[in-house]
Amino acid sequence: MKSGQKWKNGGADDARHHFDGKITLICHQNDGLIEAEVALMKKEYLTPGYTTSQEIKNVREQLKLTQREFADFVGVSKPTVERWESGKEQVRGPIVLLIEILRRNPELEQAFTLPQRKTPLRLKYYYRDMLCSIIDVNDMTRQVILYNYTDNLLFRAFGKNEHPSYEDYEAFLESRCFPRSRDKMKLMLKEYDLPFYDPFLIIEKTGGRMEEDEFHLEIER
Repeated sequence: MKSGQKWKNGGADDARHHFDGKITLICHQNDGLIEAEVALMKKEYLTPGYTTSQEIKNVREQLKLTQREFADFVGVSKPTVERWESGKEQVRGPIVLLIEILRRNPELEQAFTLPQRKTPLRLKYYYRDMLCSIIDVNDMTRQVILYNYTDNLLFRAFGKNEHPSYEDYEAFLESRCFPRSRDKMKLMLKEYDLPFYDPFLIIEKTGGRMEEDEFHLEIER
């Protein structure tokens, strides 16, 4: 820049050029204005433009998954995986990024694998469609096993408590129901066809949904 020149953003022109990946700068000189276009930095990613049938098969076999298991893992049907692996054309779409991530970080498959249930009862605690916690329960032995899948304590079933007792579990169930002291409780129980107030039975009917938040529970026996 020459002595006496001063650059600044070009106001309305700046916004117009921004969408083209450029920005207009205006140079003030003694005898007028000079405009110049400067290219903005553009983000680039490692994501390939496509993947191949062989690469998909290589990644699946590296993870030691069957076609059915791999289909469940990536959220598609088994015929889709079969088509990917048998096709001769380049494969494009969201699977390209996922294959690249798994090729570089195969350990992620284990991080997304849920533990086998070893108790008679399993509760899955969700925020919207995101699984936040799994609670495995044995009512006979009063055993509670907790698995958390988020670092956000507000989204965990028991917050910072990673080793809840059976009493903590009972209190959690009741927190996902209307209170015992609620007006017209008998009418609500009648609406749910329940003979008495039982938090677990209520959650079976309501999914543990509350008006004030977006959490819910799924029960597996």
